[in-house]
Amino acid sequence: MFKDRVTDVFFDLDHTLWDFEKNSALTFERLLVDFKVAIPLAVFLEAYIPINLKYWRMYRNGEVSKETLRYERLKYTFDHLSYSATDSLIHQMADRYMEVLTTFNHVFPGAHNLLDYLQPKYRLHIITNGFTEVQTKKMKHSNMDHYFEVIVDSELAGVKKPHPKIFKKALDMAGVSAAQSLMIGDSLEADILGAKAAGLQVLHFNAHGEDTHSHAPIVHSLEEIKQYL
Repeated sequence: MFKDRVTDVFFDLDHTLWDFEKNSALTFERLLVDFKVAIPLAVFLEAYIPINLKYWRMYRNGEVSKETLRYERLKYTFDHLSYSATDSLIHQMADRYMEVLTTFNHVFPGAHNLLDYLQPKYRLHIITNGFTEVQTKKMKHSNMDHYFEVIVDSELAGVKKPHPKIFKKALDMAGVSAAQSLMIGDSLEADILGAKAAGLQVLHFNAHGEDTHSHAPIVHSLEEIKQYL
C-alpha cells in the first residue's frame, strides 16, 4: 500500500517498538524490594498504570512539567493505596526508576525482525515524546539505535506529539517531504492524528485493543506491517 510512495519510515518508540509496560513492571518489581515498600507488585501496578497514563496525557498537553510528572505519578499512586510515603522516598524512587528502567531491554515481538526487513528498503527514524537521555539508553541497550538515522524527541523539538512542529522538525532533519513519509505508532491521538495533520501517511499499530477507526490502516502486530511495506 505504501511501497511506491514512501522513502522514509518514522516510528514511535515506547509501546510501539520498546515494550514500556513490561520493562516498567520489571523496574518496579526491583524498586519495591530495594526501597522496602510493602505493596504487592500487581496491586501497585493496578493503581500506577492509569495514573501514569493520565500524567503522560497532561505532560503531552503541556499541563505539567517533566519533574511534576515524575513525582506526582508516584505520590498519587501511594495516596491511592493509602501507603504513607515520604517526599524523600518518592524523589529517590523517581530518580532510581529512570536509572533502572533503561537497563531492561524487552521489545515487542518481531521488532528486530521488522527493522531488519525495512532497513535495506527505507530510511528509518524515531519520533518520541520521551526524554532524550532515557530514550537514547533504551535504544542502545535494546540494540536498536543502529537502525535509525534521525531521532527526534520532545525535548529536542520543544513540543510534544501531536503538535505539528515535532513532525516538521523530524522531516527537516531527515530532509524528506511529508508526502514521502510514513508514521507508525500506537497512539491514535499523538502518532496517527498528529502525523496525519502534518501531512504524513500513517499506519496505526493498535497493540492495546483500542476501538477501530477509519483514520488509518490498523495492524495488531509488528509482523503485519510487512504487508504494507
